[in-house]
Amino acid sequence: MFAPTVLQLINQIKPQTLTDYGAGKQRLNLRLQELNAPKYTYQPFDPAFPEYGEAKEAELVVCIDVLEHIEPDFLNNVLEDLKRVTRRLGFFTVHTGPAKKKLSDGRNAHIIQKPQDWWVDILARYFEILEIQPAPNGFVAVVTWLGQSQQNNI
Repeated sequence: MFAPTVLQLINQIKPQTLTDYGAGKQRLNLRLQELNAPKYTYQPFDPAFPEYGEAKEAELVVCIDVLEHIEPDFLNNVLEDLKRVTRRLGFFTVHTGPAKKKLSDGRNAHIIQKPQDWWVDILARYFEILEIQPAPNGFVAVVTWLGQSQQNNI
């Protein structure tokens, strides 16, 4: 559902590289191709698919509905890694409520269910937040690494 918005970003900043952080079955890339996205190097990353390899640096990093699934003890590590790979812009979505699915241990699949303000405070430790928009059951954040917006007039 976020592919049209990601396409707008692609058309705006014309990245050479896109890392899909939490790519799953790469549906975002398929949808972007259906929408005739301009050429970019697609770099999927997902720990559930070791064949994708490690997360690679990219001009645009997309992280859709991933962060709420992270164990709280590992959230800072994941945000550090997102910071490492985000060379220009990040497009992150966060679902703030419960998921329909449960984990095998009975917990909700959305392990971190916190309000938008909590997430914005956490993200601001790692990124400069350029824009926050509401999304169904959560929000979208467009971010860059601290100091990047002044250097590149973003």
